[in-house]
Amino acid sequence: MTTKITVPAVRERKHKGPKLAMLTAYDATMARLLDDGGADMLLVGDSLGMVVQGQPSTLAVTVDEMAYHSRMVARVTRRAQVVVDMPFMSFQVSSEKALECAGKLVKEGNAEAVKLEGGVHVADTVRRIVTAGIPVVGHVGLTPQSIHAFGGFRVQGKGEDAAARVLQDAKAVEQAGAYAIVLEAMPADLARRITDTVDVPTIGIGAGPHCDGQVLVCYDFLGMFRDIQPKFVKRYAELGDAIVTATRQYVAEVQSGAFPEPRHSFGMAQPRSIGEPTGAKPLVEGAAPQYGPADES
Repeated sequence: MTTKITVPAVRERKHKGPKLAMLTAYDATMARLLDDGGADMLLVGDSLGMVVQGQPSTLAVTVDEMAYHSRMVARVTRRAQVVVDMPFMSFQVSSEKALECAGKLVKEGNAEAVKLEGGVHVADTVRRIVTAGIPVVGHVGLTPQSIHAFGGFRVQGKGEDAAARVLQDAKAVEQAGAYAIVLEAMPADLARRITDTVDVPTIGIGAGPHCDGQVLVCYDFLGMFRDIQPKFVKRYAELGDAIVTATRQYVAEVQSGAFPEPRHSFGMAQPRSIGEPTGAKPLVEGAAPQYGPADES
């Protein structure tokens, strides 16, 4: 029987290992595959604004859109913990509004935890959400919702003063009750210092090898963006090239008439004599979903 990853299980990995493997997911098909592959945590990230919607940043994503994608992911995920990003302006206005939005993601999106960006200035908000019984993952360093303030996607904490601020942010989020913290785009030595300082797991993205876990965007690690590869991304497949190649082959076969072949087509039913076996099969409970008829029966 599959054992569900829970908040206590995530916290325990800080000291007992193994390291946590988190990936983003935005739909049921991808979530099922990543869950089957053994991902510990699936993040329904507001990165969907860029990788699904084609936006230039994450800022336009709404709470309703996050809940919609979260429902799809949660519906099929059996083992991994489902964490959902709180999008821009869903938590910045007030702690009360943040709690309402977090509650919406749990009630309507079936989220098991929420993630919000920021450090010292969001600590009270983190505390309010956690007090209501909703687990929170923190996120410090490069926080994409502040892209305009940062002047772009830039590495954070490179100088001593800047590093001290990022460390202070991580400590504030931990003290407010976050059970894990994402460290994004910072020097590896700083990520190691934060990891050694806080008592909750750190999950790095562009933060070096010393964190308690790692997270990547699913389309990045599968090689589905052929023209963009951030320095911190390792491609474990080249599905972008494979999809383009398969599409070209499909188009060529449709245009030439090579597809569909007879084995992909259905025949007319033959007349049967009274009493002749029909070949009908009993219904099987829990049969895998089909897009169309699997055979002639």
